[in-house]
Parts: sequence; structure tokens; C-alpha cells
Amino acid sequence: MLRRAASIALLFVTHGAYAVTAPSVTLHGTTFSTEFATDDASRELGLMNRTELAADHSMLFVFVDDEPRAFWMKNTLIPLDILYFNKDRQLVSMQLNAQPCKADPCAIYPSGGQYARYVLELKAGTAGKLGLKLGETLTIEGDPGTVR
Repeated sequence: MLRRAASIALLFVTHGAYAVTAPSVTLHGTTFSTEFATDDASRELGLMNRTELAADHSMLFVFVDDEPRAFWMKNTLIPLDILYFNKDRQLVSMQLNAQPCKADPCAIYPSGGQYARYVLELKAGTAGKLGLKLGETLTIEGDPGTVR
């Protein structure tokens, strides 16, 4: 009986630890589950071909260097808010309500010359609902292996 109780306790501890390390980001006091895009292939695919994005979900693009970034919406089917963060995870630029692109040429959504290491995509309208301002800090939970 004692062994079974220990096994059940271990099961709860293990699952509880997993819940703590599940990938998420927090911005302006709101936490979003997230997917990490940390290599060229995952960054290129991004949120393409998805028909919906839950209001509490996001995708975080992680780069190893700091430079001006630009995103496009080719084959992305849902409008997005695209938020650019520097190496210190401070919000430096926003492209709000970026629209899907079905045919070339697609609009480019740049970081406005600002250097960015992290780019967060959220459902369009989220930044406005949160009242985001430049300088906000992004908190990242979970380890995709390259988050710096």
C-alpha cells in the first residue's frame, strides 16, 4: 500500500512539474500558451495554413542574433498582431492586424528598423485589448533549447 501511495504522489509531482514548464509567455500580466519557432524550418512555417488561433495561444519566434526583422503573411489564413522584442525582451515595435496574403506580392511587416531577437504572434486585436505600449517586457517560460 505504501508503494502505491508513493507512486501516486510521484505521478502528481511529475505532472505538476510538467505544467510549470509548459511553454508560455506572459505580457502585460496575461499569459499565453506558446509554440516556439527556433530554427529556420519552424520560423519559415510559422502559423501558415492554420484556420484559427485561440485567444490564449501564441507563437514565439526566437533568433540567435539581434537585427531588424520583417515578416509576411504568405499562406497565413488568420489576421495577427506581430510584436517585436529586443534581446532584453522589451517591446520595440508592433505591427497590428496584419492581414492574410493569398497571392503575391504579399505585404511585408517590418520591425521599423528596430533590432529584434524575439517576435511574438498573437490573434489580431490582442495587443489593443491588452493596451500594450512600447517598452513592455516579455516573460518566457519553458525551454525550447535556444531561448537566451
